[in-house]
Amino acid sequence: MSATDAFLDQYLRTHRFQLGVPSSFTVSPDGERVVFLRTRSGGDPLSCLWTLSAGTGEEQLVVDPDDILPPAEDRGASSADAWLRERTRQRAHGITAYATDAVVDLAVFCLDGRVCTARLGTRQVRTLETARPAFDPRPSPDGTRIAYVHAGSLRTVGVDGRGDSLVVAPEGENVTYGVAEHVAAESMERLRGFWWSPDSRRLMVARVDTTSVERWYLSDPARPATPPRQVAYPAAGTANADVSLWLVSPDEDAVAVEWDRKAFEYVVEVNWSLDEPLVLVQDRTQRRMRVLAVAPATGRTRVVREETDPCWVTVVKGVPAVTASGRLVTVTDQEDSRRLLVDGEAVTPPGLQVREVVGTDGETVFVRASREPTRTGLWSWDPSYGARQETRAAGVWNGRVGGGTVVSYGRAPDRDGWEVTVRDRSRATSRVRSLAERPLLKPNVQLLRVGQRKLRVAVVRPAGSDTDQLLPVLMDPYAGPYLQRVTEEQDGYLLPQWLAEQGFAVVIIDGRGTPGRGPGWERTIRGDIATPVLQDQVDGLQATAAAVGGLDLTRVGIRGWSFGGFLAALAVLRRPDVFHAAVAGAPVTDQTLYDTHWRERHLGHPADEPDNYVRSSLIKDAAHLTRPLMLIHGTADDNVVSAHTFRLSEALLRAGRPHTFLPLPGAAHMVADHEVQRNMLLLQVAFLKDALCGSRPPTPSS
Repeated sequence: MSATDAFLDQYLRTHRFQLGVPSSFTVSPDGERVVFLRTRSGGDPLSCLWTLSAGTGEEQLVVDPDDILPPAEDRGASSADAWLRERTRQRAHGITAYATDAVVDLAVFCLDGRVCTARLGTRQVRTLETARPAFDPRPSPDGTRIAYVHAGSLRTVGVDGRGDSLVVAPEGENVTYGVAEHVAAESMERLRGFWWSPDSRRLMVARVDTTSVERWYLSDPARPATPPRQVAYPAAGTANADVSLWLVSPDEDAVAVEWDRKAFEYVVEVNWSLDEPLVLVQDRTQRRMRVLAVAPATGRTRVVREETDPCWVTVVKGVPAVTASGRLVTVTDQEDSRRLLVDGEAVTPPGLQVREVVGTDGETVFVRASREPTRTGLWSWDPSYGARQETRAAGVWNGRVGGGTVVSYGRAPDRDGWEVTVRDRSRATSRVRSLAERPLLKPNVQLLRVGQRKLRVAVVRPAGSDTDQLLPVLMDPYAGPYLQRVTEEQDGYLLPQWLAEQGFAVVIIDGRGTPGRGPGWERTIRGDIATPVLQDQVDGLQATAAAVGGLDLTRVGIRGWSFGGFLAALAVLRRPDVFHAAVAGAPVTDQTLYDTHWRERHLGHPADEPDNYVRSSLIKDAAHLTRPLMLIHGTADDNVVSAHTFRLSEALLRAGRPHTFLPLPGAAHMVADHEVQRNMLLLQVAFLKDALCGSRPPTPSS
């Protein structure tokens, strides 16, 4: 087996080198304990619960799921667990999420649909007798009770397993309590649907009614005896779920949280860390967003902060937050910068782009932010010293904080693997070990800024090659909102390096609309997510070829997944003079089939701005195809449903345009099966090699 073949097997077996990487950090309020998840090795898919002593750096395994779970052949995965892994794109099994009490002594999690607890100090683990399957268990701050969701109902149980009782039950088959609706989980990063009060007496719970939401049916064509799965999918221009919030407790009547839900129908986030809970809501156009303070006794609300924007107000993870004294922490867009606000005052400098509010520790606020889009760092702001960077400049870093202890984690441009550093209040440091395997390939990558728009570009070549060797080009972008591909982290280029070893110069370009370069850069795609994005790929490719040499622009392929798949198909449909073959995985081809919150943010409501949807559709361009195109889609995808690719394939067929379609029966947006992933990659490479190298590509007029 060659080194490149061995690498591909390693890449897939280790879940893209994520196995063995510590994640999901929680720091205790005294700063003494760090809790995290990690598998037992770089080849083990079972995620375990661990702790580290910030003072000594000593790690302890608290929960090994193998000690609790039934034999492997008897284990079942609930649909709720599968939903959570799909929304978070997690590939590991075992403990994939947990929650703690306020002092971080008790951890609660689900295994095999059962509620489990662990005392972090004594490592005492028990499984509670509750309704099954249970989902998203969370302990009260005082650690005496646990709330969890079962069959759309919110229930609580004592930490000793006694007193399992119903708190609130759905009134009909289309109603759930305590579970995030589709757009919240997929487009807002809100995965939870209930929150404990700080005094542990009450809960705020989201009631979701999907009665008005369109029903879609996802079937498995390889298994005709299996009934289709029904999903409530709010496509652009159609009705959203009706989401309301309620204050509930086992002993008192439920109280509705009151706000203008017709005007502000999106519940973006809830923060109940002080006496008054804060709720972040957004209107359907996403041009207005409000922070509401809720009176716990009456449910009445008042507006404490409002943001507006003529395009859209960006949802930033971690907002709203509060400091220990109750100062409101939000973000705003000023001077083409996403700036941190504390009680309405911008406290980070222009030019620093806040990506996420990581948390607060006393009066200190920690954020993930960047000046240069290819690198992100952990920053802090404190009234005594202002804003400062906590991590080194190079690389991609994040963090978690508590009690004076700072956990910083991320990846560097000059070293493989994840690094996790724990710095306690005395500034003594220790490390959380990463058990991930070392990759068999090392990226040969060059980062550039090219053209008038200073596009960030990565060029990956085969090991040992130089610019004197003329290579066919494989564009490998995502290039859409939310995700960057060109970053200063060596491990971000492992799969591109494997692709390069197949005989390509791999080029990755982040153009307009990608995060990290300021609000103006992100909003240039408002009303048209196709034209400027594609133009940046064309301009970036030509400028890169002029800058580095060795790129054969007569043989250019492009591949991508999701938005990258849309871009790949768009490239050969609209610019066959530049792109000679494409592989489009899970592409959004008909923009009216994507969800309300994500798509209307960029294109508006289709009833009000229909031209935007036509302009950004691939279906109308089907008759223009003159280049080889491979389409790939999982039939169980509930994010970008396979109807997107079937509609494009149908339009291509009606236009008499040959193409290749590779359906993946039973696969979701995140393809999980290793053999399917492996062969899918090999087939892509074979397709592109044949199209680009087997013979001269046909001319656009042929």
